[in-house]
Amino acid sequence: MIARRAALSPEEQRLLERIEDQEWLESLEYVLESAGPERTRALLELLERHALRHGVALPFVGNTPLTNTIPAEQEMPYPGDLELEARIRNLIRWNAVAMVVRANKHSDGIGGHLATYASAAELFEVGFNHFFRGREKGFDRDLVYIQGHASPGIYARAFLEGRLSEAQLRNFRRELKPEGGLASYPHPWLMPEFWEYPTVSMGLGPIMSIYQARFMRYLEHRGLKPKSSAKVWAFIGDGETDEPEILGALRVAARERLDNLIWVVNCNLQRLDGPVYGNGQVVQELERIFRGAGWNVIKVAWGRRWDALLARDTEGRLLKRFAETVDGWWQKYVAEGPRFFREHFFGADPKLAELVQDLSDADLEALLRDRGGHDPTKVYAAYRAAVEHRGQPTVILAHTIKGYGLGAVAEARNVAHQVKKLDTSALREFRDRLQIPVPDEALEEVPFYRPDPDSPEIRYLRERRAALGGFVPKREVKAEPLPVPEEAFFEEFYKGTGGRPVSTTMALVRIIAKLLRHKELGRRVVPIIPDEGRTFGMEALVAQVGIYSPVGQRYEPPDAGSLLVYKEAQDGQILEEGITEAGAMSSFIAAGTAHTNYGIPMIPFYIYYSMFGFQRVGDLIWAAGDSRARGFLIGATAGRTTLAGEGLQHQDGHSHVAALTVPNLVAYDPAFAYEIAVIIQDGLRRMYHEGEDVFYYITVGNENYAQPEMPEPRETVKEGILKGLYKLRASNLADAKHRAQLFGSGAILNEVLKAQELLEAYGVAADVWSVTSYKNLYRDAVETDRWNRLHPTEAPRLPYAAQVLKDAPGVFVAASDYMKLLPDALSGYLPKRMHALGTDGFGRSEARAELRDHFEVDARHITVATLAALAREGELDPKVVEQAIQKLGVDPEKPDPVKL
Repeated sequence: MIARRAALSPEEQRLLERIEDQEWLESLEYVLESAGPERTRALLELLERHALRHGVALPFVGNTPLTNTIPAEQEMPYPGDLELEARIRNLIRWNAVAMVVRANKHSDGIGGHLATYASAAELFEVGFNHFFRGREKGFDRDLVYIQGHASPGIYARAFLEGRLSEAQLRNFRRELKPEGGLASYPHPWLMPEFWEYPTVSMGLGPIMSIYQARFMRYLEHRGLKPKSSAKVWAFIGDGETDEPEILGALRVAARERLDNLIWVVNCNLQRLDGPVYGNGQVVQELERIFRGAGWNVIKVAWGRRWDALLARDTEGRLLKRFAETVDGWWQKYVAEGPRFFREHFFGADPKLAELVQDLSDADLEALLRDRGGHDPTKVYAAYRAAVEHRGQPTVILAHTIKGYGLGAVAEARNVAHQVKKLDTSALREFRDRLQIPVPDEALEEVPFYRPDPDSPEIRYLRERRAALGGFVPKREVKAEPLPVPEEAFFEEFYKGTGGRPVSTTMALVRIIAKLLRHKELGRRVVPIIPDEGRTFGMEALVAQVGIYSPVGQRYEPPDAGSLLVYKEAQDGQILEEGITEAGAMSSFIAAGTAHTNYGIPMIPFYIYYSMFGFQRVGDLIWAAGDSRARGFLIGATAGRTTLAGEGLQHQDGHSHVAALTVPNLVAYDPAFAYEIAVIIQDGLRRMYHEGEDVFYYITVGNENYAQPEMPEPRETVKEGILKGLYKLRASNLADAKHRAQLFGSGAILNEVLKAQELLEAYGVAADVWSVTSYKNLYRDAVETDRWNRLHPTEAPRLPYAAQVLKDAPGVFVAASDYMKLLPDALSGYLPKRMHALGTDGFGRSEARAELRDHFEVDARHITVATLAALAREGELDPKVVEQAIQKLGVDPEKPDPVKL
């Protein structure tokens, strides 16, 4: 056959190919018209498989032509009043610009962003008027992650809705004004009844939206909430997609078939400094990435004015010209105007020049600016298709112009993101374009404008929101308080292990396992693991409650039939996230905010290598605080010397220092099981019974040692554990010549107890204190100092640490598995100087004893430090210290570990 065909003349071959093309197209057209798209798709897949079996390898095609995914003839009629909605958008645009310009006029340099919302107004408004469902829709309400830099437009809409006052708009970025102001970006901590999701740290909003959509499914599959039609929407800038948190998590959404997730990427082609991809096409690049990851991609490239030209272009020349025009040129066309556009875009092909020869410059100007993302009918068609799509997450790539409508000062300019001010001339042009009834003489003050409440615009705007279930964004908390387990629940942990060596990690896992069986709380506990469950001894939990999988378990695991079977289930309770701390932290935030998002309080325990918490996902931990998330972060295998062997990248000696930076994070470094039990019980009370917007960070280690019984009196000890400090063991040395107070935390507390015994040989009676939270002690000291400073005529108060130590005799020496900065934070707040030992420096691959010697935090070094402190106080002959150094085998010439 091939030989016979090869014998044909070139003309005969071309004729045969045209006949074949026509026959195949007619056959395909018949199937399309008679059976529809699904059958057509199935037939094409069948043909592809057949070709592959015969050695015809088809190349992967990640792109479709740079045009609208939804053809004009398939668009549904627009359900709203286009003219009225255009007037509403103009009002919002005006007030958004007025807000930023006024703020910078009255406080130069206060900042704000004009260009982002200008490019995204239609994208938001079509959603607000026709898609985003509010809280009155119950579980069917939508969760909307709003692009942070677009906040002025969201405030401007809320002003028209009557939710924000003119005074608040006047005080944009002036939150401390007496009459109130507005936060720069979406911050639930700052505006807890308005904003729901913090999104402005680039890349975090999108990844959080993925895991939020997944957590919605998790709640449904576990029967904690009814199945619903709710969607998670996320608005993202094209420049923001540079962040690895965004693209790195795409496969999670595809793998989990999250058709409740819709992303809208505002492809205005610019980031802060200039083009996103000036030498290429960001819409096409993103299409390849998302299609390759398994997402449904809808491109909204061109507005209605392009439809007629595309229909007349029967040869596909316009699509070809789109394909060869890089983004940098589109910015140039807008900046230079219609004549330049005619000459350089259409003039490149005589047939294209002929296609637009009847269009005036004004027509070409309108065509040039008619991007798909600025056409409500095109946006509506895309949103409707996204909402109805099943089996995949959807991304909408909306082609827009940065600074759209702002005029020559910002529209499509590289400086657009930095424009904060408009002069009177630019404001007048902007006002005229938007048809805002503000007189010339008032322009200098840049006044806000809100029509009468009975105006068609305000009535329409409010009616649409009422029909969709209320205002968006709107945050509220309606969750009922949860009970706190009684004392008897924790009694086994108060009693200790009776001499049996157990790590604090295992004690913590045992508490979680018991909570999972609790009658009222069990179903609400959400264990979250980034692929380290076996390291933390959690195999039994996997068998007990299973790992969540939306498809259940489609295979028989190799350990089937054993007590520790690897169990996946659709109603599984554990979120096994794989090797992604960012994903796991996003799940923590989703679970930790379920009380406000769904009215269902959940109790997440995110357990991870402590080194890979703040150091790796500190930005997300900060976002958790901003989100008012609740739950427990568990930094396992903690301590720079307690995690033996793993070395520099794994050994954590500074997470508690980082924890100082998050205002609503309560941080503890417990040494014993009973301390952990007290902390967990208090956390459950504060967060889930009293509704306090805090979350907890607890470090636990993997060193096995006997867990002691809680000392008496228990109530005094519990108070000290929670406040951060209590006396663990007083010295039994009678008639001691010297006194000392030793402070330890975490696993190093055992070294402090050993040092207590060593010091007796030198006549030193040392009391031992357990420091469970340097952060609590520091915050209490700082708050007390502030009160004293601001109340100079009243009797000064003492911080808790100073109160309990005011009569403590001798020198103060502290040792921990963390940087010296932790105990040093209390300097100036205690009755005496604190001599600190810690693990400053890089970790090492070594055993615990050698590591503790290297970092000088073992019992020998604590003993020497105590004797040296006594010598400096003049209470001890320095020669005694020298003798102790020799006797204990401490090398005085050893290099400082921080330099190694």
